[in-house]
Amino acid sequence: MLDASLPGAPLAALGLPAGLPLATALLSTGVVTVAEIGDKTQLLALLLAARYRRPVPIVAGILVATLLNHALAGWLGALVADWLTAAVLRWGMVASFLAIALWSLVPDRIEDDAAPRAGNAFAATTMAFFLAEIGDKTQVATVLLAAKYAPLWEVVAGTTLGMLVANVPVLLLGARFAQRLPLRAARIAAALVFAALAGGVALRSIG
Repeated sequence: MLDASLPGAPLAALGLPAGLPLATALLSTGVVTVAEIGDKTQLLALLLAARYRRPVPIVAGILVATLLNHALAGWLGALVADWLTAAVLRWGMVASFLAIALWSLVPDRIEDDAAPRAGNAFAATTMAFFLAEIGDKTQVATVLLAAKYAPLWEVVAGTTLGMLVANVPVLLLGARFAQRLPLRAARIAAALVFAALAGGVALRSIG
């Protein structure tokens, strides 16, 4: 694993000072919160809220599913980090942030036949969110963060918190306001943030 200290470029881009306690967790929270804007899991949260109208078990399901999914993703990222040089990881981060920026511009949707049916809200949410996160940009971001930063538990805790920060308010608002959310503008803002993060890491790598 690389040095646990965080490079200044991503921290500065998110407004976090170097040497801040739990900086890895805070950075991970910020990255995943932004990546979740307009993502299909937000749409899934709206759908679950409309179907079950029981926020507590839905939030619990999101928490459990994200912890399991991101713990696996974080472990993979930490494993990959042992095989790669610091330079490869830095430029891999630049490429990944740019890819996530472009990915953020692509609208997500949930197919009707993928929607959870009547039943246990906690079990349905856990299964739906775990499956929805496989190959999703927030899972990719978790692998990337775990490959670059330490300790691993802060990465997983931060990315899980980011999922909750992004999805719980949407869940509480419910499907009633779904059509009023400015998702296109939110996706563009998220793409700009990730492009800025990529630029900051690139400049630091060149310098």
